[in-house]
Amino acid sequence: MRKFIMMVVSVFVLFTSVQAVSAADAGAAWLDTSALAQGIVKVTYDVKPKVKMKVMIAKGKENYTYSLATGRVTETLPLQLGNGEYKIMLLENISGTSYKAVKQQAVTLNLKDEKVVYLNSVQNVSWTSTSQAIAKAKELAKGKTTDEEKAKAVYNYIIANIAYDKVLADTVTSDYLPSIDKTLASKKAICYGYASTYAAMLRSLDIPTKLVMGDSDYVDVYHAWNEVYLNGKWVIVDTTVDAGIKQSNKATVFAKDATKYTKTKQY
Repeated sequence: MRKFIMMVVSVFVLFTSVQAVSAADAGAAWLDTSALAQGIVKVTYDVKPKVKMKVMIAKGKENYTYSLATGRVTETLPLQLGNGEYKIMLLENISGTSYKAVKQQAVTLNLKDEKVVYLNSVQNVSWTSTSQAIAKAKELAKGKTTDEEKAKAVYNYIIANIAYDKVLADTVTSDYLPSIDKTLASKKAICYGYASTYAAMLRSLDIPTKLVMGDSDYVDVYHAWNEVYLNGKWVIVDTTVDAGIKQSNKATVFAKDATKYTKTKQY
């Protein structure tokens, strides 16, 4: 995942020259805040060919950025920085690494339970009730009575059936987004795909699950894994690492040691 992550990291430093917009430009037609109670917003915009557009979601000194595809697109994006005021900005590339804000709006998040953010279908954990991976999750959960039993059933399926995609790891581009059904059909993924698929499958079972990115003692490249809310606490699960261990016919451990992971982003 080294090539992909190095590209993603570069995105986060593009916005030092973002230009301010006036209040008159801060219209809300492009931004749907009707699902704030679920901790998400939806951005809809017509992206012209050859024009790079991004959305920045900022709270205090922290921010997340998301690319928009060409055409009329709607993206569902999480507000994962906790309760408080967020600034949502639609950014258009001027030249090089310089962007200007063409739309912006402030929204306030006030959730009683912030775990609800991690039950949604969002840009990089995308799923619908008709997804094949979601049907498989329901099949695997059948007869299971606890969230932990369901989480372990999906985990065991993924580590036994999905192999690491070395070709994709060497060729992945900065705009890559995982497809959970493609992962299930091809039986291959990079860590981003493993984590996205596991998160989507568990979210469809009403189990709060984070897609997390950062560093791990288990690998020497930037990595993606999951945190699953089970028995009143967040538990680290790493299907990528455990798929490799499983293929080596060694014993795997469902819950990983948190001291071996350093989080930089979560979705």
